[in-house]
Amino acid sequence: MSEGAFFQDLAMLMAVAGLTSVLFARLNWPKAIGYILAGVLLSPHVWHGSALADVSSVQTIGQLGIVFLMFTMGLGLSTSTLKRVGHVALPTAMLDTVVMVALGYTIGRRCFGWETVPSLFLGAAICDSATTLLAKVIDELNWGRRSFVRYVLGTSVCEDIVCVGVIALITGFANGGGMSFAALGRSLGGLALFFVATLFFGLVFVPRFLTLIATRRDDETLLLALLGCCFFVSYVAYRLDFSLALGAFLIGVVGAGSDVRARLARLVEPLRSMFAAVFFVSVGLLVDPAACWHHLPAILLLTAVVMLGKFTNCTFGAVASGLELKTAVQMGLSLAQIGEFAFMVALLYVTVTGDFSKPMYPIVVGVSILTTVLNPLMIRLSDRAGTWVESACPLRVRKVLDGYRGFLARYRETEGDAKHAAVRHQFGALVFCWALSVAVAMAVSLLNGRDWSRLSVFFEAHKRIFFCLAMNVVLVSMLAIVLRQARALANGVTDILVGSGEARWQLAVRHVTRFTTLALVVGLAFLQITIININLAPTEWWARCVVAGVLLAAALFGWRFFAKAGRDAAASFSEALRTDERLARISREVTFSLPEDSVGSLVVPALSPAIGVTIGALNIRAKTGALVVAVEREGEKIRHVGPEFSFLAGDSLTVIGDGGQIAALKDLLGVVA
Repeated sequence: MSEGAFFQDLAMLMAVAGLTSVLFARLNWPKAIGYILAGVLLSPHVWHGSALADVSSVQTIGQLGIVFLMFTMGLGLSTSTLKRVGHVALPTAMLDTVVMVALGYTIGRRCFGWETVPSLFLGAAICDSATTLLAKVIDELNWGRRSFVRYVLGTSVCEDIVCVGVIALITGFANGGGMSFAALGRSLGGLALFFVATLFFGLVFVPRFLTLIATRRDDETLLLALLGCCFFVSYVAYRLDFSLALGAFLIGVVGAGSDVRARLARLVEPLRSMFAAVFFVSVGLLVDPAACWHHLPAILLLTAVVMLGKFTNCTFGAVASGLELKTAVQMGLSLAQIGEFAFMVALLYVTVTGDFSKPMYPIVVGVSILTTVLNPLMIRLSDRAGTWVESACPLRVRKVLDGYRGFLARYRETEGDAKHAAVRHQFGALVFCWALSVAVAMAVSLLNGRDWSRLSVFFEAHKRIFFCLAMNVVLVSMLAIVLRQARALANGVTDILVGSGEARWQLAVRHVTRFTTLALVVGLAFLQITIININLAPTEWWARCVVAGVLLAAALFGWRFFAKAGRDAAASFSEALRTDERLARISREVTFSLPEDSVGSLVVPALSPAIGVTIGALNIRAKTGALVVAVEREGEKIRHVGPEFSFLAGDSLTVIGDGGQIAALKDLLGVVA
């Protein structure tokens, strides 16, 4: 790939994408379809030649599109929404993904005569609904407040998460060339550990890191720091034989745990739009219209399978999860489509395997375009279709479904018992710590296997000592978390088994149960640390003595430091998971008890200390008592001013408050009267 060819192709692609965007925006058609059609017109299959200097350079740029698409998808993930709809969205997404992968695999093997790997990729391509398309259509219909919409979007997001894992597994199979149970176990285990380690360490460090950078009022620094994290984790995923999409998606989820995620999304959006357009054009470049026409029966067959299969799966999953029949039918019709995820899987298949012999592209793209065109119609018909199905359902069946929903509601109330929920939480936390310890050990093992002589000959000669010490620092810090969770688990198990009575036998059983549970958990933790160190400790006896001496000294004199580090890490992780709740609480506090006696306006001066700082960081409500209700910027009126909104020079603010409050706000913003 020469430098001249790269820039020539990039210029051509951006010009074509820009013209296509303008045209399809005026026609009010999905731009993704336009980009694909533009790629088809540029492809050598149409003109028996190409206007591009090097088609392979376009595929490289398309990989960047995958990274930004999956990153922004993870950045838009709302943990609070998933908590509210998770009891429906997650089981439905799991059912739909498993069934559609199986259907795609079966069609690939039995109908198309493909081998195992391309058939699995076909299954992965048709298993995920297009979240972006759904959100756009629902917004255009102004149906955002309808009850079924949150379940549709929640299920689509859960499918995104599950399908990222499916892609990682299939990519591992394609790279390793094996389908044995051992390969399956390694892929699943490695995927789970990578998920756990990335989410934990990411949520502990990255949100605070980004929030700290955001206080410097420098969008360039914040954007570069974010992109550095994104591409670093994507590279790690790539080195572990997972897809780039997996790392980008996970770091997006991590970024969503930051208080400045709205600002992050605003900064990344232009890059995402640019490279996503190039990605869709690169998809079109590999489509042969003649092949699409030749494989039209296969496209129509797979379209019917996608629409009927996803409708059936999602409707059944929603009913089984306890939703009403009408809502379930609306979910099924809305989710009966595939979109940008299918393009990404098709491109990934060619990238990973280098196999151009299978008509994966024309088939998948044809199915995606057909279902994308039909999806708005399906969503519009979902309301009437759901009402008709509910009215046509026999009375006996409706009574059975009502009884089933009542049973699920009673079960969830029982499941919500505080004591049992606490024990489940503590047990889950211990399992999480165990998986995290294994992930740290695997990371150290991989680092030990690398050649570090180019960095430092001395470090290469003694790398096992350095990595072993670093690993044990992490394990000792985690041990503090394990001890606290073990004590809480022992108390919870004791309360369930014995209760709160003060009889002598209850006191004795409580003491024995608490001691047994605590000893078992702590013993297993120390056994795990011992096994890890036996396998990863230096081989020389003197090096082992050095490591043991350092750890002993750290345990004697630095235990409080490590215990505090573990507690702080756990607190940061928990805080990142509750970002939505915290931002909602701040928003309620900001908009509570509005003073009505005075309305004023002021302009943010060029030298204001508040430029680039968010309303939440300035804490305007608490410091001044005034409330900023609207901002006029460059002729545009911004009426929804939340805690993440940051000021720019020249902003005209509309504020509510009495004379003293507005004067205090002027002092805070540096406005000279």
